[in-house]
Amino acid sequence: MHSSAVFLIEFGAIILGLGLLGRFAGRFQFSPIPLYLLAGLAFGEGGLLPLGASEEFVAIGAEIGVILLLLMLGLEYTASDLVSNLKTQYPAGLVDAALNAVPGAVMALLLGWGPVAAVVLAGVTWISSSGVIAKVLGDLGRLGNRETPVILSILVLEDLSMAVYLPIVTALLAGAGLAAGSATLAIALGVAGLVLLLAVRYGRHISRFVSSDDPEKLLLVVLGLTLVVAGLAQQLQVSAAVGAFLVGIALSGEVAEGAHNLLAPLRDLFAAVFFVFFGLHTDPASIPPVLLPALALAVVTACTKIATGYWAAKRAGVSVKGRWRAGGTLVARGEFSIVIAGLAVTAGIEPSLGPMATAYVLILVIVGPLTARYTEPLATWIAQRRTASAVRQESKPAPEEPSKAIQGNGPAGSA
Repeated sequence: MHSSAVFLIEFGAIILGLGLLGRFAGRFQFSPIPLYLLAGLAFGEGGLLPLGASEEFVAIGAEIGVILLLLMLGLEYTASDLVSNLKTQYPAGLVDAALNAVPGAVMALLLGWGPVAAVVLAGVTWISSSGVIAKVLGDLGRLGNRETPVILSILVLEDLSMAVYLPIVTALLAGAGLAAGSATLAIALGVAGLVLLLAVRYGRHISRFVSSDDPEKLLLVVLGLTLVVAGLAQQLQVSAAVGAFLVGIALSGEVAEGAHNLLAPLRDLFAAVFFVFFGLHTDPASIPPVLLPALALAVVTACTKIATGYWAAKRAGVSVKGRWRAGGTLVARGEFSIVIAGLAVTAGIEPSLGPMATAYVLILVIVGPLTARYTEPLATWIAQRRTASAVRQESKPAPEEPSKAIQGNGPAGSA
């Protein structure tokens, strides 16, 4: 009886604290993700007041949070949207992966963490935060801008790549051999392809089966179906997150919209719990030793993301100012970087990977909205300064040639 009372007090305090942090972040118009991570650091191992009774429930809530994050992501897209993006924007996706995954992998190898950690850190630095970026676009009133479809296409390709990347990471973290890992990846690709095929051809029928005019029944059916599919996917070692993502893709139309509205509050609740849970398992004392590498990695990958957005927007025929806005908007990392790092932390492959990911995300989730707002004005100011400097150089009069001195003794100089 006493332990249940302690659990209720602890868990209630967590939820209340998250709500207050969310309100604080909303007042100053920035993402609450860094505050949730800091809250986890404060109440985890080595923090101010470690939790005890509610930690197991928080762990379950965190797993549900990951599932709901990916489900809601899948609901944002239809299968036809994904196929269309793959056909038209895949070069931008390849450039994005090359420029932003490689620095993470190189950093892990330089730190001596090994190839598995390199694959994980590559994913951490590769994937931008769809949630933070969507909020920034709305806050800045850029949803109708010409560069916005380019930004969204890159995010779609990154999200779709999760369906391939997560099974690979899961197999590597499980220590599966080449044969087992190849089988896991083949199953994941087969399931993803099958779901996309069913969604394209029979999406209306699937949505009609799930559909209900009663919000309560719709919520229960969609949530139950998602958890079942996620569980089956995890049994096949494909990744529960991928299963949830595919369920979201399979639903479309009014069902997707209704499920999105009903599940958004649950997603926000359990996603916040997930970020706290990740912070709980990161010792604050382990962050200072990796702070400088995390900062260096943040600077490098902020620049590579800006380059990615600039190149993709240029390819789409967007103006120079729009190219800079696209690049600056893509800088933010957040929920999916932590999801990927969380898999590695659970597997225990490298003790410093969790602190590195925490510091990295904390930096870029704060810097991201700033680069979205100021990259284009800064680039314009620099270009104007260069232009003005070039004009001054051209308009500057050429130096006169010195008159030739009369050398030797001429008639005028003779005595």
